[in-house]
Amino acid sequence: MLNRRHIRVKVMHSIYAYVQSNNDNIQVQEKFLMNSIEKIYDLYILQLLLLVELLKKAEHHSELIKKKHLATLEDKNPNDKFIKNEIINLLIDSSSLSINKERLHLNNWSSENDNEYVNLLFQEMIESDLYKEYMSTRTSSFNEDKQFVEDLFKKIIAPNEKLYNYYEDKKLTWINDYPLVNTSVLKTIRGLKKTTDVFILPDMYRDEEEDTQFAKDLFRKTLKYYPELQEEIEGKTPNWDSERITLIDAILLRMAICELLYFSSIPVKVTINEYLEIAKEYATPKSSSFINGILDNIVKDYKSTNRLNKSGRGLM
Repeated sequence: MLNRRHIRVKVMHSIYAYVQSNNDNIQVQEKFLMNSIEKIYDLYILQLLLLVELLKKAEHHSELIKKKHLATLEDKNPNDKFIKNEIINLLIDSSSLSINKERLHLNNWSSENDNEYVNLLFQEMIESDLYKEYMSTRTSSFNEDKQFVEDLFKKIIAPNEKLYNYYEDKKLTWINDYPLVNTSVLKTIRGLKKTTDVFILPDMYRDEEEDTQFAKDLFRKTLKYYPELQEEIEGKTPNWDSERITLIDAILLRMAICELLYFSSIPVKVTINEYLEIAKEYATPKSSSFINGILDNIVKDYKSTNRLNKSGRGLM
């Protein structure tokens, strides 16, 4: 679920916070970095649990209608198509999801205050054309259920501004994680098949040991060699005074150069492409081309002076 680019982004934010804080305790900031990475999984699970809570809310709503004092025949026999949705019921029946919910103490949607967000989303859902079209029949196929859940998440849950603000208040770092997590949730939904008997939460890391070590090494080495990495940039910024370079651009350049010099197994092209993509999303409109020009000059210089210590075929 978690990829190296997002790890780089988390490291970038942590270095930015470290530089801005004027606090020289690297260990404290590193602990914050690793905690913010681990908490991405919490956000992923909370987003999945919203689907579960919406179905439970629908069940409760249906029971209330049946018990109305002057219930009509339709009230007594409501359309339970959403309640029977195969995709969400896979999540409800998942011991993997429930175990991790308890393990991580993710009872947000059960609390009286936070439950209001389930109510808001439920109301928005049942008033939507998406829901009305889905509920226009009483039966559905697995694929129709899946398409509805995908659209529900993409069009109603993910873009909800109040939910976004809620997450921002709960944990500030989640705002940067939100696009990644929502993409992962959609990937999870799309990956479910009619033959899926049991839903098992995907692992957060492709390789936990390697990925966590990469995050720590990139953070530590960039800060350890921070002054030296600045010297590498000096003289390679034509028409730019180094003091005019934005802090984010400067950090991204240092991180990229750190990878070029001290991460022998990462190909040069991968490093350059990753930081150009990050710059497009998190820096200024001109940052990507600016960083590309500097890194291009630096790589040429390193190759001519044999400073690129890359091991393995195709890494240059």
